[in-house]
Amino acid sequence: MMKEIVIVSAVRTPFGKYGGSLKDYSPVDLGAIVMREVIGRVNYTGQVDDVFWGVGDTASFKDVYTPVIARQTLLKADLAPETSSLSLDKACVSATTAIRLGLQAILAGEAEVVIAGGVTIFSQMPLIVRNLRFAGHRMGPVVMEDPLFELGYKDFAPVAVDAGNVALLHGVSRQEQDEWAVRSHLLYGQAYNAGKFQAEMIPVRVPSKQKGADGLLEIDEQYRPDVSLEKLAKLSTIYGSPTCTAGNAPGLNDGATAVLLMSKSKAQSLGLPVLATVVTGVSIALEPHLLAEAPAAAIRAALTKSGLKLYDMKLLEINEAFAAVTLVSSKILADGDRGKLRELRDRLNVNGGAIAIGHANTASGARLVMTMVHELRRRGGGYGALAICGGLAQGDAIIVRVD
Repeated sequence: MMKEIVIVSAVRTPFGKYGGSLKDYSPVDLGAIVMREVIGRVNYTGQVDDVFWGVGDTASFKDVYTPVIARQTLLKADLAPETSSLSLDKACVSATTAIRLGLQAILAGEAEVVIAGGVTIFSQMPLIVRNLRFAGHRMGPVVMEDPLFELGYKDFAPVAVDAGNVALLHGVSRQEQDEWAVRSHLLYGQAYNAGKFQAEMIPVRVPSKQKGADGLLEIDEQYRPDVSLEKLAKLSTIYGSPTCTAGNAPGLNDGATAVLLMSKSKAQSLGLPVLATVVTGVSIALEPHLLAEAPAAAIRAALTKSGLKLYDMKLLEINEAFAAVTLVSSKILADGDRGKLRELRDRLNVNGGAIAIGHANTASGARLVMTMVHELRRRGGGYGALAICGGLAQGDAIIVRVD
């Protein structure tokens, strides 16, 4: 029998808003918090064989030129210096790909214990001045570039434009996207007030100049309890998108996530808790403008690989990179059946999604995993499928099972 790979611990920071409470954290220091916590909360003191760590936007690190971010972070987290590591950048699918690489390493017998996750600090992104090194610049203005504007890829359309255009192709209107955004905030508020995020989220100490003392960030800062359809309807679309606004998309968020993986037999021999079994993980890619369709394609690929069916999934998570992404992909999965679509969306992002929680880019995939796992545990177990899109229509999906 193929060995089963399990999650024994999973943790994240709250996701900070752009320029918010986490803006002064270096990505290495914030990542070290969750690396240290993910092993500390289960009192694991053995060797971690590999760290697979999602990162992007490396200009935000102290060492801009080829930083070994996973390596620097694990050393800050006091992991053994003999720990092997890999920093990887697949944009928003980085953390799910990190988990998939961990799964593969353990199945191949190359590792027994793996930490997978990622970190993003959008607030630390510097402005860029290009081409001065050999330009002999002596007088006149210097043009600075903001890498975050317009968010996307310079030789392609902004991601908001692609998402909005594909939404209209699938008959998903601006109003429907705004309605989904309201749903995300409302469900998040209900879940947070019920204490549902306590199992996955570690409070982070934040210097508070106003109070003259350190405070704790204990809630995702993107959340807006006063959101309304009327307020969202007043917002302008962004970057020329026909439907996407700052209100029906997440922000540029800061945060870190970590998941501790090992074989089930290893966990049992150590007496560690098993939160969930990772059934399978897949990566796919589509035509670069089809970002909003990528999660649906990834989930279908994962179902095919596992031999499971969509109706076997008790819960679904599709990252709200834009409301358009979640709505388009769920519509594709429903195969045009309105009744099936209503039933599917009842199981989808049941505690809100990235529009309310935030989207810390290369950390978000692991956030989806832990949010789903803990909700499945509250519901008595079962299968769940989660998916996330990434730059230029990459897509990852993971299926988990809680016994």
